[in-house]
Amino acid sequence: MTFETELNLLLPDDLPHRAQVVSFSARHLDLIVEANQTLNLTRITSVREAAIKHVLDSVLPWRLFSGHKVIVDAGTGAGLPGIPLSLVLPDLRFILLESIQKKTRFVQSVIDALALPNVTALPLRAEDWLKTNEANIITARAMAPLERAVPLFAPAIRQGARTLLYKGPDTAQEIAEASREIQKRGLSVREILRYDLPDQLGTRTMVEMVQGSKHA
Repeated sequence: MTFETELNLLLPDDLPHRAQVVSFSARHLDLIVEANQTLNLTRITSVREAAIKHVLDSVLPWRLFSGHKVIVDAGTGAGLPGIPLSLVLPDLRFILLESIQKKTRFVQSVIDALALPNVTALPLRAEDWLKTNEANIITARAMAPLERAVPLFAPAIRQGARTLLYKGPDTAQEIAEASREIQKRGLSVREILRYDLPDQLGTRTMVEMVQGSKHA
C-alpha cells in the first residue's frame, strides 16, 4: 500500500480539500521517510500507521481550528499537526515553530516542495516567539505534561490566545496534577473532544486552555 492509497481509505469523506490533502500529505510522508534515514524524525515505519498517526490524527479535529486567522504549531517536529491542518484550512496562516534547527530546515523543505503559501517555519521556541507575536490558537501534539505547558503558554493566553493540545487518554490526571499552576495563572482547562484512532492505535483527547472561565 502507498501513502496515497491508505490516506484515501482513511480520511473522512467530508474533509475540506480532501483530494489535495491526500496527495500533498502522501508527499509529506514520503519526504519524512526519506529524511528519517538521517534525522530520526519518527519511529513509525508502517505505511498505514504513519498515515493514521501523522495525518489522520492531525486533521480529525480540524473544525476546532476553523474560522481563526493565525495558528501556531509549537514544537512541530516533522511538521505535525501544522502541515496537514494547513492543507485542510488553506485560508488560515500557520506558523510552525521548532527549536531544533535541522528539523526546521526539513519542515521548510516540505513547505517549499508543496508550495504552501500559508505556512512559515521558524527555528524558535514557541514561548519565545509568542513574547513579541500574537496567535489566535496555539497547538501542539508532542507537548510536555500540562503542568509544564501551562506556564509556557499562560502569557499568550492572557493576551487572548486559545491553546488546543493533542493529548492521550489520561488527561483528567494531567489536569489534576496541573491544577495548582492552572489556578495560579487564572486559566480554565477542559477536554473538548475525544476520538479513537483506527487499528487500536490510541485514544486522542483535545484539551483547551483559555483565560478565566471563557470557552469558545
